[in-house]
Amino acid sequence: MVIKRGQRPLETEDSWGVDAAPGRVLFGSGVIDLLGDLVQELGGGRVLVVTDPGVAAAGHVHRAAASLRSAALEIAVFCGVEENPGERHVAAAASAARAHRATFLVGLGGGSAMDCAKGANFVLTNGGRMEDYWGFGKAGKPMLPSVGVPCTAGTGSEAQSFAVISKEDDHRKMACGDPKARFRATLLDPQLVRTAPSDVMAASGLDALSHAMESYVTTASNPYSRMLASEGFRRLLRGFEAVATARSPNGHLTGEPESEARLNELWGEMLLGAYFAGAAIEASMLGAAHGLANPLTARYDVTHGVAVAVMLDHVVRYNGETGDARYAGLARLLDGQEACDGRASNRLADRWIDCRHRVGVAGSLQELGVAEADLELLATQAAEQWTARFNPRTTSASDMLALYRAAF
Repeated sequence: MVIKRGQRPLETEDSWGVDAAPGRVLFGSGVIDLLGDLVQELGGGRVLVVTDPGVAAAGHVHRAAASLRSAALEIAVFCGVEENPGERHVAAAASAARAHRATFLVGLGGGSAMDCAKGANFVLTNGGRMEDYWGFGKAGKPMLPSVGVPCTAGTGSEAQSFAVISKEDDHRKMACGDPKARFRATLLDPQLVRTAPSDVMAASGLDALSHAMESYVTTASNPYSRMLASEGFRRLLRGFEAVATARSPNGHLTGEPESEARLNELWGEMLLGAYFAGAAIEASMLGAAHGLANPLTARYDVTHGVAVAVMLDHVVRYNGETGDARYAGLARLLDGQEACDGRASNRLADRWIDCRHRVGVAGSLQELGVAEADLELLATQAAEQWTARFNPRTTSASDMLALYRAAF
C-alpha cells in the first residue's frame, strides 16, 4: 500500500501521518562561513552554486565561494535565476551542473534560487523535463545531495521537498516534489537577509506569514504541522514589521537605529519563523489563498507574496464562516486572549490587512492592474490548483470567483 501525499493513513478524522524533513539546520549570525566544512562533511566534491544576480551583487556568492574553496572544494556558479523561475532556468542550471560535473548543489538566495537548484537536481539526475515531475514522488533515480541557504525570510523552500517551477508556455506553477529533493542541510544566517530590498522583505515576509496561517487550518493539518505553524507565526509576528520596513542595506530600521544584536535578533526571528512555516507546509500543505495567487502570478506576473497578500484576508473570512474554531489557536497568539465565537477569523483577517498596509503592499486586485473581465478565467484556473484541494472549506470555481470579486 502506498500512502499518497495529504492522505490520512487511516479513514478516521483523528488519524494522521507526516513525512518529516530530515537534515541539519545551522542557525546563527555568520554560519554562512561554515558552508564549506558542511558540504565537505556531506560528501561534496564538485559544487555548483545556484543563485541570482542580486545575491551576487550583495556579496553573498563571494562569501559562500570563499568558504567552499577553503574546504578544498571545486566550485562553479550559476547566476541565471530570475523571479518565478521557469523550465528554461532549470534547464540552464542543469546544463551548468553537467558541464561542471557537479556532485553537489547549493541553492543560495530566495525561493526562486532554491527552487531552481532543486529543479535542476531532478532534471540532471533523472532526465527529461521539469513537467515530468509535476506532482510528488516521480523521481525514480537517486538525486545529488544539496544544501539550502536562504537570503530572504519568506518562501520556506529550504524546509520543503518541492520545487515550484513555471511552465514556459502558459506560466502555470508546477509543484514538483520528492523526498530525495530535500536539502540535506540548511544554513539560516541573519546576516544574509539584511541586504534584501525592503519591498522584497515585505512580500516575502507576508508570504511566510501566509504559510503559517494556511497550513494551520488545512484539511491535512495535524498536531505536528500546527505546532510548526504556530511557532512560525509567533516568531514572524514578532519580527515582521521591524524587518519589512527596513530601508537601507545596512539593516537600520526607519525612525530609530537599533543595536547590531537587536537587528540580528529580529532578522533571526523572521528566518526561523519562515523555516518553521515552510516545514508546516511540508506536513500539511496550503489552502485557497495560494490557489488564488498562482493564476495572478502566471497571467499578470504579480510577485507571489503580493498576490497572496491581496487574497488571504478574504479567504480567512470565507473559511471562518463555517469553521472559525480552526483559527482560534493562531488568534490567541495575536495578544494572548481567547477569541469569542466567530471572531478568531475576523481578528486574523484584520491583523493581516494591518500588516499589508504597514509595508505598503497593494490591497486590491484593481491596484495590481488585474482586469475585471479576466476574473472568471482566473477563478477557473484557481479552482484547479492543487493547494485549493486542502482548503478547510470547499472552493469551487464559483467560490473562487466570489473571492476574486471581493478582493477586486
